[in-house]
Amino acid sequence: MVSLWATIMISESVAIAADHRGYKLKADIVKLLTALRYNVTDYGTEDDGIIVDYPDYAEMVATHVQKHNGSFGALICNSGVGMAIAANKFRGIRAVFCDRLSLAKLAREHNDANVICFGSAFTSPEHAVHCIELFATTAPLLNERHKSRLKKIDELMA
Repeated sequence: MVSLWATIMISESVAIAADHRGYKLKADIVKLLTALRYNVTDYGTEDDGIIVDYPDYAEMVATHVQKHNGSFGALICNSGVGMAIAANKFRGIRAVFCDRLSLAKLAREHNDANVICFGSAFTSPEHAVHCIELFATTAPLLNERHKSRLKKIDELMA
């Protein structure tokens, strides 16, 4: 069954990457998203046998999201927290650690988040895909209150 988001937004992309600790979860997520006909850009890593630094992969996904308006990112490391911290260093990126559907929805609605981060130690591939789909199909509430807050966040970037 093709998801609603994949049907409507097939030309948009989900950029995804993981460090060595998130490799297995990333590979499983990519398979599931591809089966749902998502346009997935996989930035690696390509196996779990070589230790890599998660900020390098966060940078690739953050740069992709910056350059491709309307795209989303997904990042995976052991906790999900390191990837979120690294991705949030990039202007215009609002990355959020997500371990439940309610966070995926609120992150989009209230924060216009554009990168979702998972901890491989805590997340199943199926749950991650459900979170990604909810994240992708939830529109931000861009009323004045939320716009004002997002502007303040953007102004914090040095």
